[in-house]
Amino acid sequence: MPSPNQLPPIPEQIETERLLLRIPRAGDGERINAAIHESFEQLHRWMDWARRMPTLLESETYAREAAARFRARDEITMLIIRRSDGLLAGGTSLHTIDWSVPRFEIGYWLRTCAEGHGYATEAVSALAKLCFEALSAERVEIRCDIQNERSAAVAERAGFALEARLRRHRRNLHGALTDTLVYARLREDGWR
Repeated sequence: MPSPNQLPPIPEQIETERLLLRIPRAGDGERINAAIHESFEQLHRWMDWARRMPTLLESETYAREAAARFRARDEITMLIIRRSDGLLAGGTSLHTIDWSVPRFEIGYWLRTCAEGHGYATEAVSALAKLCFEALSAERVEIRCDIQNERSAAVAERAGFALEARLRRHRRNLHGALTDTLVYARLREDGWR
């Protein structure tokens, strides 16, 4: 992998019509923790990182570590903030990064009160644009549990095509094997 200095610059924040996406920073832990607490039951079903409710200290540590991972270009995590009132609506990230392709996977979550307004689709579309325009991506993926219909709908609304169903790919919250859907957009598919 090239060093972070050899990689293209990545903005620390992105503005969309209704959202501000920005990297976490010191002091964000309390806001992150409140958003997770509000939405824990929903997040707990789908997100491996939400197996248990984090403490305030763990959320603050996460914010600081996410900023460090951003600087190293290991993972690009951004908070989703509603511009109209500053509400921390959720989070999104580029992870499973392979700079040699370049290839990225987009993950996302919203707090319960922010669901159903198109914020996830808006955030995912902004990150996909960043990948293709600024980071020269050849491939961008979204993966979700086959039963997570809302996440699959976000991928489809953002222009990602269902590419694969990985059968018995992971264990769910209850330990049962479940399938994973893989959505993708390629540079050659057009990305605007």
